Parts: sequence; C-alpha cells; structure tokens
Amino acid sequence: MLRTDDLQMFVLTAELGSLSAAARRLELSPAVASAALKRLEAALGCRLLVRSTRSLRLTGEGEQYLPHARSALQSLLDGQQLLAGGKATISGPLQLSAPSDFGRNVLLPWLDAFQQQHPLLSLRLLLADRNADLFRQPVDIALRYGQPEDSSLVALPVAPGNRRVLCVSPEYLAVYGAPRSLAELAGHNCLRFMLAGRVHERWCFHEGRRELAQLVSGDRVSDDADVVRRWALAGRGVVYKSWLDVAQDVQAGRLVVLLPALTGEAAPLNLICAHRAQLGETLRLLREHLVERCRELLDQAPFAG
Repeated sequence: MLRTDDLQMFVLTAELGSLSAAARRLELSPAVASAALKRLEAALGCRLLVRSTRSLRLTGEGEQYLPHARSALQSLLDGQQLLAGGKATISGPLQLSAPSDFGRNVLLPWLDAFQQQHPLLSLRLLLADRNADLFRQPVDIALRYGQPEDSSLVALPVAPGNRRVLCVSPEYLAVYGAPRSLAELAGHNCLRFMLAGRVHERWCFHEGRRELAQLVSGDRVSDDADVVRRWALAGRGVVYKSWLDVAQDVQAGRLVVLLPALTGEAAPLNLICAHRAQLGETLRLLREHLVERCRELLDQAPFAG
C-alpha cells in the first residue's frame, strides 16, 4: 500500500528539483527522504526520478505519475476538511511572502486579526520586493502586485481593481506647489523604486481612453518600496504608489493625491502559489480575510466607482 508521506516526498522533490531541499522542507534527514522515494518506486515497480550527485530529473514514468500524486494528496486533504464540518479549524505553519511596504504598513494588523481567529496557526512572514522563488524558498504562498511572469504559478485575485496613485506630502506642496499637468512632473523631484530589477521611471496613466506617459527623474531611488513611501512622507518628493500602500496615509492627511482626474496604472494584488494542491482551507480563509479588508480600502480610492 502506498504511503501518503512517500507521495508527499515525491511531489515536493519534483517541485523543488532537489531531494535535500525537500527533506529540509519536511524536516527529515536525507537518508529518510531517500528511503521514502525508494519505497514508493518499489511499490510502483518503476523509477520515478533519475538522481546523481549534481542533478535530479523526472523519468517519463515520473512525469506521468506526478499529477496523479498531487491529485491524491489534494483529495485526502479535501476529505479531511469535509469531515471537520462547519467552520474549518486550521492549524500548522503558514509561510507567506509579501511586498515590503504593503507587508509592514498594511498587512501586519490584518494577519494579527487572522491569527486571533485561528489561534492554532503559526506564521512565518518574509518581506521583500523581489519575487520569492516559490519552488526553492521556504514559502507556501506570496502576495504580489501584478500577474506572475511564470505561467505555471497559480494566481488568486485579492484586489484586482487596485491602481497606482500620484501622491505628495502637504509639506512638499507648501514649498514646491502641485503639478497642474502630467508634463509638469518633469519639474518635480520624483521618488522612484525598482520594479522587476529596473528603475520605475516611466509613469503611465489614462485620461479616458487616451494613454499618457511621463518620464520622471529625481535624486532618490530605492529597491525597497517602503523606503520610497517614507521619503514621500518626509516631504522629499512626489511618489507613484499602489493605492493599497498609501490609502491610510491619504485618509490621515499625511499624503495628498495629485491629478485625481487621471487614472493610474493597474496594480492588481494576487495570492500566488506554486500549484493547485496548495489551494486548501487555510489559503481559502486567508484570501477571504484579505479580500474583505482590501475592499474597504478600495471603496475609498479616488478611482472607485
């Protein structure tokens, strides 16, 4: 009879491309992990993986069997949740990656509330603006703006209607005034951040159906979006940020939205996971929790309605 822990080891090894990485993720020794794969191969009567000291790849039989192994694990999880009945009790570790600004200034209290609702859940939060490698890093799911470049990843919408807005502090306005048109941004100090490894300095908008773009410059660039927001709060210049990142600052009067008649770039927020086998009850409840709170902020957006 096949063992579920052996199936889990096979699926995780195939996804990570490394037996040792899968063993670390499951907190097993390499010897125990290797024994699990050998036991599964013996039960099936075929080789699933070709292993050497430097590489690992699926055999033809392994490629064929992998989706069935994933489906079996998901089916068992669905059955377990069905038997739980009612409001599911979720427990265990949740490993989540999130953007630095959104994570520090918006997400943290939302996660506090989520853990209060589900006290058996433990949290590991990684904050970075660089996209986490969901196949190699110790991360289950990631919150990210925009659609994933890797089409094999699963993206679940959290705030599909989110957009960027142009903002500045009242202190900056008092000294330099507000730009009256997009072209006047060329005369202002624009605070830029790194996006996909490049400086985000071409700021795009829509005016009705017409697309507008302005190349901006300034004396500060950072690869950490939270730093750029802090510079804006300190009155150092103009910033073009996701509404979710700055909504609370705008509502509190710490930042002011500029040129509200222009519609900023789309910045949809998604929950990203490596495969559909991860779409369990924890992810479903977390997504519902985040969707509701994002909706509350988006209802106050200058582009709402």
